[in-house]
Amino acid sequence: MADNPRGPTLRILGAAVAVGTIAWSVYRFVEAAKLKKEQKYCGDRILGQRAHESSRIRSTDSPCIVQMQVLQRDLGSDGKDILKLSQGIVHWKPPPEALEAAKRSLDEMSDIHGYGDDEGCLLLREMISTKLKNENNITNSQVMVTAGANQAFTNVVLATADAQSSIILWPPYYFNHKMAIQMTGGSSTLELGQPDPHTLVPDPKWLEDRIKVKNNKTEKKIAACVLCNPCNPTGVVIPGSILKRYFLYDGARHETVEGPHIINIFSFSKAYGMMGWRLGYIAYPESLGPSLLKVQDTIPICPTQISEHVGIGALRAGRTFVEGKLESIRANRKMLLEALKPLKVVESKGAIYLFVKLPDQYVNDSKVVKWLASKHGVLVIPGTSCGAPGYFRVSYANMIPKHMEVAAKRLRSAVQDLLTRDRSKPLNM
Repeated sequence: MADNPRGPTLRILGAAVAVGTIAWSVYRFVEAAKLKKEQKYCGDRILGQRAHESSRIRSTDSPCIVQMQVLQRDLGSDGKDILKLSQGIVHWKPPPEALEAAKRSLDEMSDIHGYGDDEGCLLLREMISTKLKNENNITNSQVMVTAGANQAFTNVVLATADAQSSIILWPPYYFNHKMAIQMTGGSSTLELGQPDPHTLVPDPKWLEDRIKVKNNKTEKKIAACVLCNPCNPTGVVIPGSILKRYFLYDGARHETVEGPHIINIFSFSKAYGMMGWRLGYIAYPESLGPSLLKVQDTIPICPTQISEHVGIGALRAGRTFVEGKLESIRANRKMLLEALKPLKVVESKGAIYLFVKLPDQYVNDSKVVKWLASKHGVLVIPGTSCGAPGYFRVSYANMIPKHMEVAAKRLRSAVQDLLTRDRSKPLNM
């Protein structure tokens, strides 16, 4: 057979095509590998394998309560008996009327498992309004029910403050208030007011001077000034002259104020033993209603309906229930004041807290708190978490007096140890 004159050319073209196919295959393989790598990178970020925190959360303090819970678990796993005076809770359950209301709502209400009204059920809001009028002299505010006072505070921050606005806290402050401001973008605009150095009551003169310069272009607009009354963590009651509820001692009066620029936040947790039911409320000027509803509908949608019925039962039990519990925490308070007597305790006439100054040489209050837990079996909160280094906070409603006697004995021993130990040596954990 004669040779095909086009044979060499075809063979050359075939080889070229083959080489081109290989090159194209290699190119596609490389591109596919690059795409797969990019997809994996994007997927890792999206699915959380390489998740990055937001700058808002990175700038937010770590929750001290969680740190104390971890410390308690770690020491407990080693067999250490820890008495918890850290978290602000009370030792009693909700009133019988409240628990009965919860049972009835499960048995009799078919819609208890659905969504309720965003601002809270009408009956509870009406009862809260009556309570506000009779006990707090608040008569012209609207009411929104929330999942506890912490959520109420976050609602208010989101509804009223911009990232460029200033929010004023007064140290010592409630740590979750600072965290709410930080995580909603206010880290750079948080201002710390100056309290009276002796009483730790907010200084109105400082605030007046700050307001005078509000029109100065270099000063940020004040969106809010936060007052916690009675104060958590100190228990200090702010006098009505600067501005009556529960947990007041030695004749102190708790007062509230109302106005078109004032928002009041309340909680069911301490008075009615409802910490785990997560129920609080906001009393606010009517003009803020639409803004607060935007936040409410986005975060919880509505309060938990069964918790609302517990709240209705609690309000029906009323102050009589609360007042019947006060004797036990008065006894606890007296025991702890006696145990802490060698140290300086901030004068406290409200709430369920004592704020204690450490001797000057103990500058690291977080270390002292760990030492108190590991060596003496008592868990408290470091003052640093509240913007007050060199202090610690004690909660005294956590347990019945019989158990508080043991805690007080341990604290008394710890105080003596602090005052008499060789201070040139480190604290042994």
